[in-house]
This record gives sequence, C-alpha cells and structure tokens, in this order.
Amino acid sequence: MSTTKKRNISILGPDTLTGIKLKEPATYAAGVPAVKVALEHAFKEMGVLKSFNALSQMNQEEGFDCPGCAWPDPEKPSKIGEYCENGVKAIAEEATNKKVNKDFFKKYSIEELSKWSDYQIGKSGRLTEPMVLRPNSIYYEPISWENAYQLIAKELKQLSSPDEGVFYTSGRSSNEAAFLYGLFVRAFGTNNMPDCSNMCHESSGVALNETLGIGKGSVKLEDFDKAEVVMVIGQNPGTNHPRMLSALQKCKENGGKVISINPLKEAGLIRFKNPQEIKGVLSSGTALTDVHLQVKVNQDVSLLKLIIKKLVALDKDSGGVFDHQFIENYTNGYDELIHDVGQYIDKELLDLCGVKEEKINQVVQLLAEKSKIIICWAMGLTQHKNGVDNIKECVNLLLLKGSLGKLGAGTCPVRGHSNVQGDRSVGIMHHVSKELNTAIQKTFGFTPPDKEGLDTVHAIEAMHEEKAKVFIALGGNFLSAASDTEYTAEALQNCNLTVNISTKLNRTHLVPGKIALILPTLGRSELDAKDGKSRFFTVENSMGKVHQSKGMLKPASGNLKSEPEIIGGIADAYFDNKHIIDWKSLSENYELIRKKMALVLKGFDDLNEKSKGTGFYLPNNVRELDFSKLPGGKAKFSICKLPNHKLDANEFLLMTIRSHDQFNTTIYGLDDRYRGVYNERRVVFMNIKDMQKHNLKKLSVINLISSYDGKDRKALNFLVVPYNIPESNLASYFPETNVLVPYNHYADKSHTPISKSIVVKIEKL
Repeated sequence: MSTTKKRNISILGPDTLTGIKLKEPATYAAGVPAVKVALEHAFKEMGVLKSFNALSQMNQEEGFDCPGCAWPDPEKPSKIGEYCENGVKAIAEEATNKKVNKDFFKKYSIEELSKWSDYQIGKSGRLTEPMVLRPNSIYYEPISWENAYQLIAKELKQLSSPDEGVFYTSGRSSNEAAFLYGLFVRAFGTNNMPDCSNMCHESSGVALNETLGIGKGSVKLEDFDKAEVVMVIGQNPGTNHPRMLSALQKCKENGGKVISINPLKEAGLIRFKNPQEIKGVLSSGTALTDVHLQVKVNQDVSLLKLIIKKLVALDKDSGGVFDHQFIENYTNGYDELIHDVGQYIDKELLDLCGVKEEKINQVVQLLAEKSKIIICWAMGLTQHKNGVDNIKECVNLLLLKGSLGKLGAGTCPVRGHSNVQGDRSVGIMHHVSKELNTAIQKTFGFTPPDKEGLDTVHAIEAMHEEKAKVFIALGGNFLSAASDTEYTAEALQNCNLTVNISTKLNRTHLVPGKIALILPTLGRSELDAKDGKSRFFTVENSMGKVHQSKGMLKPASGNLKSEPEIIGGIADAYFDNKHIIDWKSLSENYELIRKKMALVLKGFDDLNEKSKGTGFYLPNNVRELDFSKLPGGKAKFSICKLPNHKLDANEFLLMTIRSHDQFNTTIYGLDDRYRGVYNERRVVFMNIKDMQKHNLKKLSVINLISSYDGKDRKALNFLVVPYNIPESNLASYFPETNVLVPYNHYADKSHTPISKSIVVKIEKL
C-alpha cells in the first residue's frame, strides 16, 4: 500500500449544509451596503488602523496593486478610495492578523484539516515559515529555507527527464517573479508551464490571436467614456470586477447604451449606486442595462448569428449598417461569413437562444445605428466546448461594424486575476515561441527547449499517469481551481513531490504528494525590502498597461521571502551555483531582472523607468489596425458552428458561478447578497417550471450527477433555490461543483474546461 493511501484525506471537504436563509435578489450593486460589508471584513481581519493604512495605499501610484481582479486604475486614482468591496475583502484576506505557524500544524493534521470547508481553511491565517510533510506523516513540520531548496533540487535531479516536472503559475505573481520562474523552467529543460489562463481566458487568447493577431483586448479604460454601445456578455461585473461598474456608469452618463447578455439577470448590471458619489448614497443610482438578453446557457453563438443575420438584412435593404470601407481595407472572409449566416433559419436560431425576438430587434436597431461598440466578456463565453468560437463570433460583429482601432470601440476580455495577463506577456506559456527562445539565448547564453510543454489539463493527466512526478506551484489553489476535483487530487497524490509557494493555507496543501513543501511568500501589500531598501515589482492590467506596485505593510513574519527570492533559491540549489546565470544575485535585484526583461521581451524597453507612476501600455497591433502578421495581412472573419447540446428530458445544462463573497477559489464568506442567498454555498439555482416538472420544492435537497465517457461524477447535498434562469439550465457555485467537470472535456484548441456547460442529471434525496 502506498503512503498516500495511508493518509485519510477528505478531497472535497464537508458536504454538510450550514443553515440557509433566502431573501429577494438585489436590484442594485454597491451603495452603502457594500461599504459597510467591506469595512466589516477589513476591521475583522486587520483591525481599524491597519485597514485604513492599507486601503489608503491600494491602487495608488506609489502604493500597491489590488491582489484581486485585473481591472485597470484610472489615470488619476481617486484619493477617496480606488477600490471596490471585493478588493477590500481581498486585501483583508491577505493582510489578516491571523497566523498559521508550526504550532498550528502541530495541533492539526492534514487529515483533520482536509475535513474543513474551503472557507474555514482560508480563514486560518497567513503562513509564516517553510513547512514540509514527509512520507508516511500526516503533520507538516518546520524546515529551513536552505533545506527546502535542497530537497526540491534533489527531487528534480532524480527525474529521468525534465519533462517529468510540472511548473504551474497563478495570476497573482509579479512580472519579475513570473519572468524569473519561466527562465528557470526553461533552463531546467522543459516547457511544462501550465498556468491559470489555461482554465479561464485561454479561449480568448486563441480566438483573438487567430482573428486579430494578438491574444489580448484592444480597448483602454478611457474608451468606455466614448463608447456608444457596450455589450457585456457572459460576465457578472458586480461581483467579479466591481470597479468596471464605474466605467459603465460613465458610458451611460455620456449617452452610451449597455446591452447585457447572460442567463442570469445580475444585480450589478441592473443598477449601480456609486459609493464615491452623493447620488450613489442618497439617490437610486444609475440604471446600467438598457436591454438584457436572457440567453440560454452556451447559446451565445446562435444569438449572435441571429443578430448578425438581421443586421445583414438591414444593410442590404438600406445600407449604412456595416462599415464596408473598413471591411475592404482591413478584413478577409466577409463573403464567406455572409454566405454562412444565410444558411440559418431565424426561427431555429431564436428557439436555440431562447431570447424574445422583440428584445433582439431592439439590440439590432441599436447596433445598426452605432459604430463605437465595445464587447466585454469573461468566463461565461470561454469555458465551453466551443469557447473559441464564442469569442470569434463577437469579433465578427466588431469587424462588420468597423469597431476596432478607434476611440470607444474594441475587444475587452475582462481578466479575473490581477496579473494573469502579465504572466503570459513575460513568458509563462507551454507553447514554444522561437522569438522568445532566441532572445533568451542571446541574453542569457543557454538554449531553451523547443518542445511544446503541457497545459493544465494535460499536466493533470500526466501526473495521474505518473509520467510527471514533481509539481511546483507559484501561487494559486490548484486543486480547487482545476476541473474534475477527485481526478486532480489523485494526480497530485501520485507525485513524488508537491511544492506550493503561497501566502495562505488552501486545500491544495492538504492533498499532497508523497513529500510536500509549503513555501510562504510576501503578500502584495507587504513591504519588500533588501538591505534596508524597499523594492517594487510590476504588474499588467487587463488592458495591457504595465505599472509598478510597492507594498508597505509590515510582513506577517520575518521568515517570509519574496517570490523572486524563492525561485532564485530553488534554481541556485538545483544548479549547485554552477550555472551561467547567477540565480541568487539576480533574484535579489529586481532592477537587474527588469533590465534583462527589457532585453528579452518586446515592448518592455526601459522598464525600470517607464513602469513608474501610472505606467505604460504594451504594443497592441489592433489599436494601430496593423494586421500584417496575419495571413493575407488582414483581420479574419470566422465561420463558427453552433454548439451541440442534445439534452434528454431529465438532463440539464449546468454552469458554475461565483458567489458575491468569493474571488476565484477564495471564499470570503457564506453569503451571496446580490442573489439573495445567505449562510450557504451548497445551492443550485433552478427555473420554477423545472422544479414543478421534477416535483421539487424550494430548498429540496438533491445530488448533481454528470456522466461522461461511462463515468458518473457526483456533487452531493445541494439545496434547490427557485431563480430567474432559463428552463433546462442550472447554476451553482464552484469549487463545490468542479467535481462534475470531466478533466478530458474542454474547449477545442484552447483546452479550457467546460465548466460553464456541464450536462447533469439530478437525484432527489
């Protein structure tokens, strides 16, 4: 029997109910309640003085970047507070006064801790010292930094091939840390660099690269001031990136219109009460959405095709709807697109998308008259089998309208983690870039590997099959973020060594390899100093702007190291201080790292100076209407297929969602205030007609079951909550329902898990 089987670990945590309370869903976002809740979180975790000290510096020019989402800061940040409710919750979690030290781990075994909820685990506190879990042990114990580095080096050296190592990166890492990490992994000899992009916006990157030549959005924050129409598709900004609501408010105040497309009508897109304004406190706030299209789960392509088809008819009848000069000058594939759209029947598309035709006609008329159009989206579009086509259909609409390369128009994929886009920009990717490899070889003097590495889903598969034996994570909560929780847990436990570089305890630490290390690192808000001199690092927001971030709070422990220093320590130990790169010296000198980045990375020249203040934008060919790198030198229209969901009478399509007290896998609390759910996470939102059809009542208890490739997966003990959601569709929170997502079912080309369109059955208890 293996050592992992001797550990009685609960992979999913408890499935007990916590005492639900239901209220009517909210009809607005933010306002006084948001301020109240935010301060309650801050004061509880940090205390009053520390809270005000931290919040006064968050998202300010000389302060630190919010560790939450990647929404950009305005050119002149508000001194009142350039942050949102969930940003305050994020900093409260990071800067909490609670500590997880050796006494904590001596008291609690991983077997006991694994039976805690994700909420309980996250609320334990900050990690304070390096810890090791040895074979046959169920207790983490302290280890020195040097011994931890040597242990990692030993396990890496025992691999028969560098490709038996997996090096994961989360979106919270700085540009400097991610660049150094990617440099070490390539020097080690592999491109096995899965990252959190693989699980969220990889579909965006693939679609935008293939159609426009860059895997990023094209808009800047000020474009929202000029936009005539903003389409928000598959996205809930009120919870996931609330500062976006201010941008939508400015759009409305300047005469713009907002169209929301989503299976749920979310409070954040109904009305916004800006807490920084008197009217946001005393008045009813700003009505945001002009037209809401309640599309069925994953029927966005059918809806967009119908919109485009109606626009084609208008353009043929009266002209002036499409920008034909733009189409002629900058695009390829227009005739093929028009022919494809003509093959579809309006009634069939209408039935598929489930939206009322009069609502669609309102949108069509609006789009016909406007040209400054922004389309925003998030994981509601990307996490499907046809995730890439979902984004391509959005691009089709923008190309038809000539809504690129002008103020107030363009693509806007809204990234959910604070530097996930920066990680990719500085070289974290499993793909091979000949240009990047050449620059690395020229700058550092070694030849990077030219074999494509493993993305997230294939890294999990490799670990499960014991083809990969060492797993190192730079941040993140890999187990809770990934699909197919039980399969992923088995994969991690099959590893000889798992290493997590973290600020706080999470479930991944409790489902370890045969040997496991937890290496505690500085938080975004904490003072990072060397020889008495503070250091800053850089991040990139979701609109391609790079800027500095400098922590100022006293570190949670004197035994913490920065991420670059940890990476340098691992590299130095592995290479026995005999490599062409002086890893230790490089890792301690951020200015030197940035000088090397400037030599290797396009657009990062003079990084040390340009990143100060409000920062600078990286090159973006779409803003310049330069499509020269694409075939034919033009942007590309795409022929997108309809999704193929054939549900039986007793089947549903489930989408995973966040609660309002949550950011990615971090659970701040047990409430979902905007949807009216309190003190419970094990809920499933269902249409009242579906409830009646299946003889279910409010708060009936059910199990959710997905069946793929002959294997059943179960999520146990969920309460049915009647909600305004399309028939045959369900919604439920992740990570609790990630167990239902099969690891080997993912988006074409991007390999993003199908977390937003899982076919499930229900089992009544």
